[in-house]
Amino acid sequence: MKIRKAVFPVAGFGTRLLPATKSIPKELLPVWDRPILHHVMEEVVAAGITEVLFITSWGKEAILDYFDRNRELESLLEGRGKMDHLKRVRDVAQMAAFYSMRQGEIHGLGHAVEQARRWVGDDPFAVILPDDLVISEEPCLGQLMKVFEKYNRPVVALEQVPPAETHRYGVVAGTEVEPRTFKLSDMVEKPKPGTAPSNMAIIGRYILTPEIFALFDGAEYGTGGEIQLTDAMRQLIPKGIYGHVFSGRRCDAGSPLGFLGANLAYALSSPSLKPQVLGLLKEYLGE
Repeated sequence: MKIRKAVFPVAGFGTRLLPATKSIPKELLPVWDRPILHHVMEEVVAAGITEVLFITSWGKEAILDYFDRNRELESLLEGRGKMDHLKRVRDVAQMAAFYSMRQGEIHGLGHAVEQARRWVGDDPFAVILPDDLVISEEPCLGQLMKVFEKYNRPVVALEQVPPAETHRYGVVAGTEVEPRTFKLSDMVEKPKPGTAPSNMAIIGRYILTPEIFALFDGAEYGTGGEIQLTDAMRQLIPKGIYGHVFSGRRCDAGSPLGFLGANLAYALSSPSLKPQVLGLLKEYLGE
């Protein structure tokens, strides 16, 4: 079954990027020439997503505004003959069908995903965490879709991380069933140092089936005092859940250093911009 729906949990405060995120949603901070969220939206649309649900909170209205039409701006651009700008502005609102729902209280990723129950209905769906930007020839979500279509079971994106950093992630164990694809046997959310089952971490791309929602009923608060998506997914292991080590480069745009790195990575990935960026770096470094 094709995946057409994606849920974007964007209710968080972006505290790692304060004070920049005090009044601007972190998802709209620009990475090179467009917001973080725009880059990720291009990925999921290229993978075949046609419907998007934003799980938002107070102060996140600008996200909806960004993906809506601004007819006053369009009229101004058209009147000034700036047709290239006009096309770019209009194209944003036409990327997908956009919906929103407020997460009244923020109690973790699992709680955010559970809000989408009625909207998802009986369809398999993707969950996308915009902090994770992935530069790849084939969309990261598209890589997961191939695994889902083959096994018809939930799939998460995996990345090998240094053992000393496993406490920052959901970490999995599993058996490799084909190159880069694992059938999972365990997963732990932010394991204590030295207790991680492997160094394969879940990053912000998931394909889930509606069976996940029943697992939130009566769910207890887990790591960090939150309702964790990992805890619900772990209950699906007996039925089968897979992980795929995606091909591409991930940038954690949700931290200051990662945000800076994401800007450099996107600029350097452009053949036309790379020489100019390298020239600027040499100038700043006095080389």
